[in-house]
Amino acid sequence: MKAVLEKTPREQWESFHCETVRATSYHATWHFHPEYQLTLVLESRGHRMVGDNITRLGPGDLVLVGANLPHVWHQENRGGTGGSVHAIIVRFLDTFLGIEFLERPELEPVRALLRRAARGLHITGRTRDIVADAMHRLAAARGLVRIRELLAILDVLATSREVRPIASVGFVPKFSTDDQERMQRVFRYIDRHLTDEIDRTCAAAEAHLSPGAFSRFFKLRTGRTLPEYVNALRIGRACEMLSNDKWKVASIAMECGFANLANFNRHFRKITDLSPREYRRRFRENAG
Repeated sequence: MKAVLEKTPREQWESFHCETVRATSYHATWHFHPEYQLTLVLESRGHRMVGDNITRLGPGDLVLVGANLPHVWHQENRGGTGGSVHAIIVRFLDTFLGIEFLERPELEPVRALLRRAARGLHITGRTRDIVADAMHRLAAARGLVRIRELLAILDVLATSREVRPIASVGFVPKFSTDDQERMQRVFRYIDRHLTDEIDRTCAAAEAHLSPGAFSRFFKLRTGRTLPEYVNALRIGRACEMLSNDKWKVASIAMECGFANLANFNRHFRKITDLSPREYRRRFRENAG
């Protein structure tokens, strides 16, 4: 996975970086950095990519990204009107308290957690609530309290069973800045035309490649073919729309770029293991 190396901003007074983002987008491209990153989404609609995984993004999403794992959070701009982004992001090196700190025997569970974070970790349930509260306190704190809150978060995550890997087992990132702008042009093209037919030749033209070379280029850098990537984004959008009863399933299929209902149902079941109606029913049950 080729991505751009990003330098994490850090003030002289802090051993790790914490920021609260309030904007119309995340202002980030497909990137990686040596720091671990903990991101709590408070308000956002779009998708996130971690390694070779693409997932619908919404309020309450909490993820720990491992060191040098490519990722991007993308705010959806539907119909030319962007929504708002509100998130708390914490980035830290495993040496933020010194090279030997994590070597202490009491910290073996934390070392194991950070090894697991190499694939990214999605945090859910009661653990998510506890960590989210701690992140709010951390964002408002200064001095030793910040360190205390981060260590408490790592302790909770290290012992939780509500933490699941995100990227696939076989995902091995490859780092380069050479293709960054090329990939961003392709991503922007897909985003603009997600509800239309995505033409491989047009996508290849954005990357200044022949269609055959583009297919190899895209698969190497995303872990997916172009149709697989596009369908994952479309089904993610469909899942959000299915949570609203005002949308009929057939209308959702059209709004998400599928030519017919049968094709939509087939791709939806392939990705979620449920039919759209089963997904809506389960959503209602869980919400109610």
